[in-house]
Amino acid sequence: MIELDGSQGEGGGQILRSALALAMVTQTPFRIRNIRAGRSKPGLLRQHLVAVQAAAEVCSARTSPLALGASELEFYPGRVRGGAYQWAIGSAGSAVLVLQTVLPALLFADAPSQLCISGGTHNGMAPPLEFLQQAFLPRLAEMGAQVQAHASRYGFYPAGGGVLHADIQPCSQLAPREWLEPGPRVQGWAEAICAALPLTIAERELETLRKGMNWQPQQLHARSLSQEEGPGNILLLTLQHANTTEVFSALGEKQLSSEQVAQKVLQDARRWCISQAAVSEYLADQLMLPLALAGGGAFSCDMVSAHSKTNAEVISRFLPVQFSFTPDDKRYLCQVFPA
Repeated sequence: MIELDGSQGEGGGQILRSALALAMVTQTPFRIRNIRAGRSKPGLLRQHLVAVQAAAEVCSARTSPLALGASELEFYPGRVRGGAYQWAIGSAGSAVLVLQTVLPALLFADAPSQLCISGGTHNGMAPPLEFLQQAFLPRLAEMGAQVQAHASRYGFYPAGGGVLHADIQPCSQLAPREWLEPGPRVQGWAEAICAALPLTIAERELETLRKGMNWQPQQLHARSLSQEEGPGNILLLTLQHANTTEVFSALGEKQLSSEQVAQKVLQDARRWCISQAAVSEYLADQLMLPLALAGGGAFSCDMVSAHSKTNAEVISRFLPVQFSFTPDDKRYLCQVFPA
């Protein structure tokens, strides 16, 4: 039984998600206390509760009693089973993060899996769907995994109502990989999406990006969704390089102007470009667990967050690996190696 403290490091939900994923893969039970103690609303929210329920269903786990707001959890995993699964968060909680929880285990399942998760597809505190499609899953494919994801309906914070679908093929072993240089820029584009909001919001966001990136009009795309999928707005900037692809995003908010939303995206994208790192802070978080399961690998990233350091500590509790983060000019080198 592995004992975890949910208040360690940045004290967020990633501790719980990584623990669930690794418990399923390694068949190791764990107990966690002080769940999400570092957040303004600690304990299990809807998104985290559904992640636990999803993990338990995938591996027929035994758990301590589950309830919203719970600060402790015991999880005893069983055998992971592929198949068709459907989960509803019932809020704008991130469907992407629920997928992140069960994906590692289902890669090693006994059969393909088809998931349908309803909730938020675009949430300010989680990676958007496009990040999954363009940045993370292609890197996972380079390690030998076959995963496809799409949304049949978008769901924005705070209303939710999105529907995320994922198809996962079993993978006997993930291969170690290194992403040290981004390589030459292949192309870049930006998309601003509005649902039940004036398209002028998207147009103003894109105009700010056009000036900031010195881009051509054909690199900018404004898109309207149906009224039923809103209200919501997200701005996405995608930079495709020879070795990696990054997606930078910001969710529109009532208190932010279109120009402020665009400036946030520009700031994140510029920081990554200046660093000359292969991956961003957020993609770094996503790659750590797959590389640990592969037994090794490396990447360069623009910064090392408390989130990443906490994730490294949790992963090392379940797997015989170590992480090192070494400054390298304007970036950091992260290495994963056997303990």
